[in-house]
Amino acid sequence: MTSNPYPLGLRLAGRRVVVVGGGAVATRRVPALLDAGADVLLVAPELTPALRARVDAGRLHWVPRRFAPEDLDGAWLVQVAIDDPIAAASVSAVAAERRIFCVRADDRTAATAWTPAVTRHGPVTVAVLGGGDPRRAMTVRDAIRDLLAVRLASDGIAPTQSRPDAATEPTGGRQTGRVALVGAGPGDPELITVRGWRLLTEADVVVADRLVPGLLLDELRPDVELVDASKIPYGPSRAQEEINQILVDRALAGAFVVRLKGGDPYVFGRGGEELLACAEAGVPVTVVPGVTSSIAAPAAAGIPVTHRGVAHEFTVVSGHVAPDSPTSLVRWEALAGLRGTLVILMGLKNLAAITATLIAHGRSPQTPAAVVQEGTTGAQRVLRSTLDAVAADVLAADLRPPAVVVVGDVVGALDG
Repeated sequence: MTSNPYPLGLRLAGRRVVVVGGGAVATRRVPALLDAGADVLLVAPELTPALRARVDAGRLHWVPRRFAPEDLDGAWLVQVAIDDPIAAASVSAVAAERRIFCVRADDRTAATAWTPAVTRHGPVTVAVLGGGDPRRAMTVRDAIRDLLAVRLASDGIAPTQSRPDAATEPTGGRQTGRVALVGAGPGDPELITVRGWRLLTEADVVVADRLVPGLLLDELRPDVELVDASKIPYGPSRAQEEINQILVDRALAGAFVVRLKGGDPYVFGRGGEELLACAEAGVPVTVVPGVTSSIAAPAAAGIPVTHRGVAHEFTVVSGHVAPDSPTSLVRWEALAGLRGTLVILMGLKNLAAITATLIAHGRSPQTPAAVVQEGTTGAQRVLRSTLDAVAADVLAADLRPPAVVVVGDVVGALDG
């Protein structure tokens, strides 16, 4: 007789959870563990770029080798995220000896715990177990999410469109492969648009960068192919041409591919290049805008990019190229003469050169400045300073990408 699982919400804050494996499955599962406050130990010879970024940021511990029994010392839970059944069985055997619940990606029947299909709405978390059938769990989960996502409309209460209805849309059919460029928003998983989330639930392949909210990946169907296209600043990256080819190849093979990008696909996201590559190959593309961090991160830190009587314009600029570089397309001397707000993305590495250039061309050294790291997420940090001191303050505070720099009087517009 098959027994039903006992549903339980684990409070993992500060408790050790061991994840064995550093590939796509671990990339999908680790964010939810971190969101629960778990002390995550990752055991794997190699990691995806997205996981490596979390290690570099100090979010989890990494042991760069194969699993050893002592890795489970002090553990409350272990997740086996490898597809080698022999290696996975050895991990679960050690877990069983120590009476530690074990989730197995390779064999649900051999696991002592299952990962449910989850949807999150603020403080409400709904977890669905489908009796061992992931597709059944995902279908029920999606229906529940639609019910929770009802919104007030001018003519009454209207639920968001369900997946069966969406499949009849011109962009929702699966007769031919296609690509959707979806903006995932600035970091909070609830800031993806309703349409973006709906297309994500329909995807056969998801190509995600490192700025994508990790909890969105945790909600993908188990059979979805996840391609980690992380572009770590000043670290390992996947060439844009390779990303373009992945989108085209998977779509020409008949898959629905979602290119999930942090922020908005067209705000320094190279979405235009991906669209052109798909168009050249005859692949239809849908573009779903996203909430850009250039506005959302300052807002989350209490900084409006415009404010009546303070700033009537704001300019968003990329700082990934130094002002004195011959490849720079930015007229920093012109930006220095503006009175409004300057928002700099991808500018931490060159921040000292950028601020010096702005000051040299007339911007007051005492202009208020702020840096918002990982805006809208639980790891958000905010530093307030002045134009002449902000670069040194960032180094002293050890702020890291992704971060948004704001220069202008709006930094203090809502103070007191």
